Amino acid sequence: MDNHKLVLQLFIEPVRAGTYFTLPFTMPGDVASFSLAYHYERRQENEVPAANGRFTARQGTNIIDLGLIAPDGVQVGASGSDKSEIYLDETRATPGYTPCTLVPGEWQIIVGAYHIAVEGVTVTYELTFTPRRRQLLKGDLHAHTLASDGVLTAAELAWHARRHGLDFLAITDHNQMVTRAALPQVPGLTLIPGLEWTHFRGHANFLGVEKPYEGPFLANTPGEIRARFDSAREHGALITINHPFDPGCEFLFDINSLPFDCLEVWNGPMREANLRAIDLWQSLLVAGEKVPICGGSDYHRDAPFQFLGGPTTCVYAMSTNTSAILAALKQGHAYVTYAPDGPELELSAGPSGAIMGDTLPWPRVQELQIRAEGLLAGDVVQVITARQSEPVFEAPAAGCFQGSYRMEAAGFARIEILRSFLPGLPLLPALVSNPIYFEA
Repeated sequence: MDNHKLVLQLFIEPVRAGTYFTLPFTMPGDVASFSLAYHYERRQENEVPAANGRFTARQGTNIIDLGLIAPDGVQVGASGSDKSEIYLDETRATPGYTPCTLVPGEWQIIVGAYHIAVEGVTVTYELTFTPRRRQLLKGDLHAHTLASDGVLTAAELAWHARRHGLDFLAITDHNQMVTRAALPQVPGLTLIPGLEWTHFRGHANFLGVEKPYEGPFLANTPGEIRARFDSAREHGALITINHPFDPGCEFLFDINSLPFDCLEVWNGPMREANLRAIDLWQSLLVAGEKVPICGGSDYHRDAPFQFLGGPTTCVYAMSTNTSAILAALKQGHAYVTYAPDGPELELSAGPSGAIMGDTLPWPRVQELQIRAEGLLAGDVVQVITARQSEPVFEAPAAGCFQGSYRMEAAGFARIEILRSFLPGLPLLPALVSNPIYFEA
């Protein structure tokens, strides 16, 4: 879908000089970003004869201030007459404006008629609406600050994430709630408020809300524990079961007794605990459950083999805002790779362009399309179903693989890319994807 443009012209009479008023416009639905440029005759020019040529006198006669009001009446920003163009989306904005969700409805341009020429002035506003498009965003869903047992402030952690090439980051301190207002603003980075509910018998992340439950985190009885999860669900949090087999902080609760949205199968560097988590997830898929996965570095500080974005959760989302990212995670539109610069994957099927997490009718649709970018020599691309793990390609050199796979039966199909990270080491997952499901 192409950008939508709108041109508005406004004639300001001299009697309106020294007043503020608004010019309404309609924000369409599903807009990812918005820009506004305006221009008018700022100066009058008069040529004056000179002995050796001519002199052009320029006198400022018109000054029009600019601002923006959202449909709920909140001032999104104001820039006086200093800027002739502004930009706005969910995570970035021209200085003087606040990043926000571009909700559809009637918005208002603030018009400040500071100085107006005696003959009046015509102001032209050019509005550009960029529609939402599915895009690949890379992030870390599990990180700690010095508010719990990390070593960086939220601001330091956010800039660290952006320099690592991440597009989103969840702050998940142990049993510590965080408000959106307390999160720093870093251009190009979506910061997701979260909390790692930490108990002797297991950890879970509650993502996307400031206050997933009332009162303190304490819970001892099964009823109290269930109440924490139910409250987080009711408040709209995305719930992940964290590192279920990590020694010392295994998830010992019965996951079938608690509501959750994602299973964290990859926590920090790939190791036995993560392989066991992937096996658990595979057993759930084989049993017919549709459980999305995610990963997180569990970052506290830089250490050998541990870094922010290790692993990276890669999400195909319709927007960069928190709700769109979490919705895509819940739908399974994601894969996990070992680092921000790890392999990238496109997995699709059917004429509708279904992607990871989607469900298609079998046998009407039987073929998967695979595109794996960023492969290294020796990497193995394999398709995993309920019946088998089948290698479909081994990279002879660095490059990109494009291919297909035919589903012989209903079920699911997901992708793993295996890599030997050091000479002599066995192949380990460098990428694990959510499945596409095929239902008879």
